[in-house]
Amino acid sequence: MVQYNPKDWLTFIFRFHKSDTFRQLIPMMILIGIYSYVVTYLEMEYWQLAENSHVKNTTIMHGMVGFVISLLLVFRTNTAYDRWWEGRKHWGALVNNSRNLAIKLSAYLKDEHDRNYFRKLIPSYASFLQKHLADEETALMLIDGLDLDIDHHKHKPNQIAKMLFQKANDLHVSGKISGDQFIIINAELQSFTDICGACERIKNTPIPYSYSSFIKKFIFIYIMTLPFGYAFSLGYYTIPVVVFVFYVLASLELIAEEIEDPFGNDANDLPTKKLASNIKKHVEEIL
Repeated sequence: MVQYNPKDWLTFIFRFHKSDTFRQLIPMMILIGIYSYVVTYLEMEYWQLAENSHVKNTTIMHGMVGFVISLLLVFRTNTAYDRWWEGRKHWGALVNNSRNLAIKLSAYLKDEHDRNYFRKLIPSYASFLQKHLADEETALMLIDGLDLDIDHHKHKPNQIAKMLFQKANDLHVSGKISGDQFIIINAELQSFTDICGACERIKNTPIPYSYSSFIKKFIFIYIMTLPFGYAFSLGYYTIPVVVFVFYVLASLELIAEEIEDPFGNDANDLPTKKLASNIKKHVEEIL
């Protein structure tokens, strides 16, 4: 995730980060510029269309549909940001619930072996969830003296959650924790699986294909017809104008595509690896 100072305007304007859409759109912007030049040249030099040509009136169409395309893009970016923010809230809940579980276990457990088990296994849930959501495969992981033989073909966070619950149940059966304490611990462990399911829902349910496809086609047709009308009034200045309009519209769509899946490795995705590291640090401090 990119860290920045929101008040530093000059940095925003003149710095092109590796995740900036300008870098990604340069090839398409060059092609759009060439296309705009060809259309402008044909209208002004080759065909020499008159000022009263009906082609000039295509700008009316752009004015009418411009408002529609702006509404579509606003809805698209808002929907993508909602998914990004919801993912951040779930990971924030995972941080808090991990701390709460560690605090309660620190009060309940006196045996150092039991405390050490949870000290290592609670952070491993966040670590495996981060890898699970980012599609990073880990078949066998050794965590500070705990041999966690994780089945590569099964749901890895669920396997960690099962180990945590099994250990809590064993503590209850052996009489190390009371029934009320076991119920409290169980509620915290259940929240782990709830958070995992919510994050999987965000990751595995992209925006409907027909909606995303329609926006891309809409932008493409809008940009392809833009030079025909503006060549009459702007001449060869149509080229930078059309390229800039394409940059703005396409950038909004690219940004929405990037943040709608907040658990990947893009520059603007959530810092889940750092959050998992913080959970490990805090749990080890508590236990």
